[in-house]
Amino acid sequence: MATGSGNLSEILHCDNKYTGTDVSEGLLKISYKKFVKNDFKDFELVVCNAEDLPFQDKTYDICICNLSLNFFSELDSVVKEVKRVLKDNGVFVCSVPIPEKNKKQSVIRGNLLSEIEIKEIFERNGFDFTSYKFINGALLYFEGILIN
Repeated sequence: MATGSGNLSEILHCDNKYTGTDVSEGLLKISYKKFVKNDFKDFELVVCNAEDLPFQDKTYDICICNLSLNFFSELDSVVKEVKRVLKDNGVFVCSVPIPEKNKKQSVIRGNLLSEIEIKEIFERNGFDFTSYKFINGALLYFEGILIN
C-alpha cells in the first residue's frame, strides 16, 4: 500500500509475489524500474486509492505500509479495506511518524496520530495491535494481525 517510488524492492526478497498500489502513476513508473532492477519476476503495480482497493476479499497474507499511513485522511476506511483484502490471520506491517516520538520537532507532513489513536483504530477494526520499540527518529513500527 502506497508503494511510492518502490524503495521496498531493495529490502524485500525478489522471490516474493508483490502487488503495489499508489495514487500516483508517476511514482509507480519509478517503482516499476526499481522492481525490475531488483530482479522481481512476479509483481503488479496498480494505480488506486487505499480507501477503495480493486482486489477481491481475502487475497493477501501481508500488507505493508511504509512511511505513508499519515497521508490517508480517512484511516478508518483504509483499515477496513485492508481488513477486507487480508486473509484470515493476515498481517499489516507499518512504519509511521507519530508526534510523541518527534523529539526534534521536525516538520512532518500529513495527518499525525498518536500511537494510542492508531492502536484504537486498528483494534476497533478487528486487529491485534503490537508496536515495536525500535528507535528511529519519529517513527512508530507496528503490526496488526487480523483476528478471525
